[in-house]
Amino acid sequence: MPADRLRGWMVALFLAVLAAITRFARLGTPTDGGMPVFDEKHYVTQAWQMLRGGWVEENPAYGLVVHPPLGKQLIALGEAMLGYSALGWRFSAAAAGVVLVVLVTRIARRLARSTLVGAIAGLLVLVDGLTFVTSRMGMLDIFLVVLVVAAFGCLVIDRDDVRSRFARAYEEGRIGASALGPRMGVRWWRFAAGVLLGLAVATKWSGLYFIAFFGVMSVALDLAARYRYRVRRPLRGTLARDMAPALWALLVVPAGVYLGSYWAWFASETGVDRHAVGRDVGTGGAWSFLPDAVRSLWHNHANILEFHAGLTNSAGHVHPWESKPWTWPMGLRPMLYYFVDGPEISGCGAASCVRAVMLLGTPALWWAALPVIAWSAWRIVAHRDGRHALVLTGYLAGFLPWFVNLDRQMYYFYAAPMAPFLVMMVALTLGDLLRASARSEERRVLARLVVCCYLALVIVNFAWLYPILTAVPISEEFWQWQLWLPSWR
Repeated sequence: MPADRLRGWMVALFLAVLAAITRFARLGTPTDGGMPVFDEKHYVTQAWQMLRGGWVEENPAYGLVVHPPLGKQLIALGEAMLGYSALGWRFSAAAAGVVLVVLVTRIARRLARSTLVGAIAGLLVLVDGLTFVTSRMGMLDIFLVVLVVAAFGCLVIDRDDVRSRFARAYEEGRIGASALGPRMGVRWWRFAAGVLLGLAVATKWSGLYFIAFFGVMSVALDLAARYRYRVRRPLRGTLARDMAPALWALLVVPAGVYLGSYWAWFASETGVDRHAVGRDVGTGGAWSFLPDAVRSLWHNHANILEFHAGLTNSAGHVHPWESKPWTWPMGLRPMLYYFVDGPEISGCGAASCVRAVMLLGTPALWWAALPVIAWSAWRIVAHRDGRHALVLTGYLAGFLPWFVNLDRQMYYFYAAPMAPFLVMMVALTLGDLLRASARSEERRVLARLVVCCYLALVIVNFAWLYPILTAVPISEEFWQWQLWLPSWR
């Protein structure tokens, strides 16, 4: 690790302050006459009912409860502090957005062994329009992103910890004591990753994709470590000594955490489907040996799954701002969260003004996705670069699973978990450029100039888009200038 530990934390703290300023500024706007906008209408009201009714959604008010409880409970914490207001229902999301900047900064620093690369990653996620807007809305996605990235960070630390344990075993001559290699003992960082992944699934079910990808990634890292330290039977050693602990930490633990997230539902009498057994579900059958509460929860989840499975284009569910996953890497089809216009809107200096919030990744960042992914793939294949392999795994976990059912109704905010990993890939690529130019002073200066110009371009691009990310009043003409592509309209 870099020796500048204090400076590393100072950089992260400085970026956190900037993130807090940008995320919390004008957080109370926009609203729909003081009420939530877009999909906030679902989660904000359910969170408020949770706050006032035992932390659970109750049957009388909501028939549409299609996500686990954790994200709404986090929204409710902000409402508990600041009341049922835009600032209250968006407070937790904004705080999560600040945490995300710190996490990305620290994880990229550890991956690259460079405080500078960590700072670049933190700055890029700070000015990414997608994560910016996501952290300013009372919705669930930012909590999923933070929990997934935190779990990824824990697995990166676990990788380093395992390497240090192997190094110690190598120095002590214990590598060859068994053909399978040494045992690794208790791995608390991987256990923490399992807890965080369970919390991610307890926010949105799409967290399951990261359990699958990160589980394979963790076992692959164990296998690579056994190969690196020349264990005689690395594959057998991984299967015999690493597979079962990995399944426990990254499958069983998340399942237990997810089930525990329904504590309020189990304790309630009026939660949705809480007493389905005997009403919607028969009391007999092959599963009658299970407690009624467990069977009722299973019935509830079957209803949720049926709801999501029915959100297909072929069933007539078509939205004007829908997007398919092949458009996400470059953000070709953003999403309009809020839009009002007309002469009654003032503040732009024109006869008629526009106020809009568009979920849009900063183009200077997102349009670099394809060449950056290609570079990462090259580094993995040609140089066996584990840093790029780890980050690309996280990126693909948020991307590839959505191709399984393309008939499903999809939106750009599903791409939110991809954003931090894209940022880290870009930062690593810029770090590779700086490192490759280190042998020549002339090339070093040129590389630094290229990196600085690119960062300046992303920042300026974010500043240009800022009015349509935060509902600042702008003229009709300026609104048209913001819509660069036909697919943005």
